[in-house]
Amino acid sequence: MAQVEPRLTSPDSVGMSADRLELIAPALQKYVDQGGYAGFTTLVSRRGRLVHSECLGWQDREAGVPVAEDTIYRLYSMTKPIICTALMTLFEEGKFQLVDPVAKWIPAFAATKIAGPDGTLEDQSLLRPMQVRDLMSHTSGLTYDFLEDFPVAEQYRQKRIGNDPTRTLEQFVDEVATLPLAFAPGTRWHYSVGIDVAARLIEVISGQKLGEFLSERLFGPLGMTDTGFGVPESERGRLAAMYGLPDIVGQDMTFTKLAIAFATGDLGRRDVDATYPSDTPDVFQRGGHGLFGTGPDYLRFANMLLTGKAEDGTRILGRKTLELMHTNHLAPTLLPYTLGGVAAPGYGFGLGSRVAMDIGQTALAGSVGEFGWSGAAKTYFWVDPVEEIVGVLMTQHMVGFDLPEADFRAVVYQAIED
Repeated sequence: MAQVEPRLTSPDSVGMSADRLELIAPALQKYVDQGGYAGFTTLVSRRGRLVHSECLGWQDREAGVPVAEDTIYRLYSMTKPIICTALMTLFEEGKFQLVDPVAKWIPAFAATKIAGPDGTLEDQSLLRPMQVRDLMSHTSGLTYDFLEDFPVAEQYRQKRIGNDPTRTLEQFVDEVATLPLAFAPGTRWHYSVGIDVAARLIEVISGQKLGEFLSERLFGPLGMTDTGFGVPESERGRLAAMYGLPDIVGQDMTFTKLAIAFATGDLGRRDVDATYPSDTPDVFQRGGHGLFGTGPDYLRFANMLLTGKAEDGTRILGRKTLELMHTNHLAPTLLPYTLGGVAAPGYGFGLGSRVAMDIGQTALAGSVGEFGWSGAAKTYFWVDPVEEIVGVLMTQHMVGFDLPEADFRAVVYQAIED
């Protein structure tokens, strides 16, 4: 059932200009007019008050269904910050430490080998095995099947790691544990299925299924009634259609193939139900992707990351835990981190989110300490603790190489008046 959207507050009351926020719509409308992006949901809050909410374009272009306040989106990797936040609620209870070996909870990872450059397999160091913090900061030695910079990725593709939604999370992680690591844990940053393993840790430590744990710890207290690993049949008419490049988690998909598709103009409507199903929430539960949700729901979550509290004042995470999550955890030698060959200058990485360290290097308006993440279908959010601003952008455009999120950010920051 759709959650009622928070009531809009006058931007002037929190130091923002209503007139200047009106520039958001034309900044994003051009992407709809050019035909690539079907539509957007955008939301902005400051000091916990909603100052902007807008729907542009189409939820389903061919059916003529416009984007609505309750349109549901596939979140892809914007699932990751939710998983890390949930895991850190267990950290607050003293259930684990960030430096604990992953094998303490999932013994199969104790036997995982590291693939050497000459094809040989090496043992993990007893002094520095894969740690829990490595999973959330992408320094675990794991990888993704669509990334090609390590030979191990071919084994991921052969095993269908990441694109077989018929596996349970336990089966998925058990399969991952049989494959070699791409590099020694802690020695580099590399995007990976590590947060899927972190999600499995939640299940092992708590004794609950992942979906149940998320509902109990986050979705229920935050009022995120439209967020979960599936969409009830009665609500599937609210699910946004997918457009853009081919499915990034499709069988044998790689970044090279996506680049070729982009270069040849292979853009259009995409059927991703086979890899991101809405009708099997009891089986398809993951940490790296898999959640569905609305813009207002994600804003509730992101606002909690700013304050640690739900809208009714219920404490979800402590202030020092949030600070620990959203500080840079990467050694200087691992910066700037690089994803798919594209560097992120000025950013470090925390526990599930990028973290701004040098605003000049980021080339984006913002503040030191700003954090957030994005999803493969161009969903995007950020939290700026200095300005107390939260922004959420939702769309369904598979692996777009243009930057509507950067335009959105620029317009939001220029609307600050105090």
